[in-house]
Amino acid sequence: MSKVVLDVSMSLDGFTAGPNVRAEEPMGDGGERLHDWMETDARVFEEVNARVGATVIGRRTFDLGLRPWGGTPWPGVPSFVVTHRTREDLLGDNGGTFAFGGLEAAVRRAKAAAGDKDVLVMGADVVGQVLAAGLLDEVHLHLAPVVLGQGTGLFGGRLGELIPQGEPVEGAATHLRFRVRHAAGRGE
Repeated sequence: MSKVVLDVSMSLDGFTAGPNVRAEEPMGDGGERLHDWMETDARVFEEVNARVGATVIGRRTFDLGLRPWGGTPWPGVPSFVVTHRTREDLLGDNGGTFAFGGLEAAVRRAKAAAGDKDVLVMGADVVGQVLAAGLLDEVHLHLAPVVLGQGTGLFGGRLGELIPQGEPVEGAATHLRFRVRHAAGRGE
């Protein structure tokens, strides 16, 4: 059965993108440095890619990803864009499926599409909503040795209890895994 996972790179001061996120700089000013670990820690990056069976992606993140990814970063992987508006001018051939039925319906569809692989959640606002709805199972955090000073915070300002899983993996970043403990016991 698939898990709903946040797999994200984060700065030491808690940001997942730099300041001034815009189409020309989808990761914000200096935010691309958060992903420098992907070349050096290639084994960890390959493991992430091998686990992805589907994505649930926020509309803003999708729109920002049109230029660098053609919509979503995993071509051929089913992607469900949580939105209430359409986009007529989709670029590339990895545009994703617009999910107009709300967050829970998008997660349900993504889990069905993922099979036994993971559903990765992308976009700070959607991540916060998935956490608040009790739908997030795990957090895989790649802690980059970068201080951005400002930018996009993790979880959209929502908090939950994270339970460490396994030992940290050290490399160009510190790779951490957590299980999400939900108030009703889901995820334990």
